[in-house]
Amino acid sequence: MRKSIVKVKPVEKATNRRQFLKLGGMGVVGAGLLVACSNDDNGMGMMPDPDPNPNPDIFDLGQGDLGVLNYAYALEQLEADFYTKVVNSFYANISDEEMQVLTDLYYHEVNHRDFFKTAITAAVEGNTELVLPTLEFDYGDLDFNNREQVLTTASVLEDTGVAAYNGAGRLISNPGYLLLAGKIVSVEARHASAIRTLLNPGSTDFAGDDYVTTDTGLAAALDPSVVLSAVGDTGFIQTPFTANNLP
Repeated sequence: MRKSIVKVKPVEKATNRRQFLKLGGMGVVGAGLLVACSNDDNGMGMMPDPDPNPNPDIFDLGQGDLGVLNYAYALEQLEADFYTKVVNSFYANISDEEMQVLTDLYYHEVNHRDFFKTAITAAVEGNTELVLPTLEFDYGDLDFNNREQVLTTASVLEDTGVAAYNGAGRLISNPGYLLLAGKIVSVEARHASAIRTLLNPGSTDFAGDDYVTTDTGLAAALDPSVVLSAVGDTGFIQTPFTANNLP
């Protein structure tokens, strides 16, 4: 998870970039929900019923569109929780620019998290047994008062989020949800670029070769099993769940 860190310097045109980030997070929740749920009665398309969970004591994300939405909800819960801790106690000597960017990202991720909970609950007609529960998190020895650790962790989470949405797109059957995923991943990509710029201003890290592949010019796309394994390795998510019906 470690990346090379260069001391940050004031970012030019900060006001314009803050406005760009704010615009990037607007309109996704309301418009996306209407589009996704307008395709059929429950908004889930041709989603099959989830396969039986081999361990009924542990929540399984499910399959089809439901599984993908629960998967996205898990990742958004993690990002929202992380940024909530960041903004509740900013690290020492944080710049005004960094504070504004991290606050914007906090609002975006909380909106994304709350949207998925509302959308999934509506789609399964209130059957909360099919909705991923609220997860618990533990960041271990991550020092939230350490700028390098906070921004590096934020960068890893955002890069992973983009790869997760890109990789899950092929698993979505409902065109409305695919459109929604495309909107959200574009916001997550802006987050990733913003954090990378804070870490190394004036560089091309916002679209570095470790993030945007040189052969296609696109960000990475990872299957849920790969992403969940990587997230699991961090130990951040304490609530157990399975993804037996996702690749």
